Amino acid sequence: NKATSHCHDIKGKETEDHGSKHLPQEIVKLISQAQEAKKQAYCSYSNFRVGAALLTQDNHVFTGCNVENAFYNLCVCAERNAMAKAVSEGYKEFKAIAIARNLLVCMDKATMMDFFCLASFHSQFELKWQVYMSKPNGSYQNKTVDELLPVSFGPEDLSMVKIHTFPPTF
Repeated sequence: NKATSHCHDIKGKETEDHGSKHLPQEIVKLISQAQEAKKQAYCSYSNFRVGAALLTQDNHVFTGCNVENAFYNLCVCAERNAMAKAVSEGYKEFKAIAIARNLLVCMDKATMMDFFCLASFHSQFELKWQVYMSKPNGSYQNKTVDELLPVSFGPEDLSMVKIHTFPPTF
């Protein structure tokens, strides 16, 4: 069974005409801020721009963009950049994040690794907040963090029983 998902335009209308819903003005603004943050991306290697705008529970917004490095392991994604800025300013409770990419699809297999990072990083705080993934035209797809990666690695996983036997005995 392949899960189906629908993208919505910036006013909340599903782009596949399966109905509509009203998108709160703060989320419309958040998606727009993510699109703006994308312009600041440092992506001289991939040319893949990503911007993020993170909304705290008390309505502060922190933006971030991806920052690439020739040593790819040192790259920082836009979502983690925005999250780190918020945490460094004392914010740890969030409502939503908008992510803007220069892709024509809201979500596909090519971007799933980014969502693994997002879900695992963001699950350190909460799993039920909203993620709005948007296209260049502002249309979006909405999921919760736990829907993006239901088996993310979080603080509760640190208490799991660890086996320190090496080599493994059978």
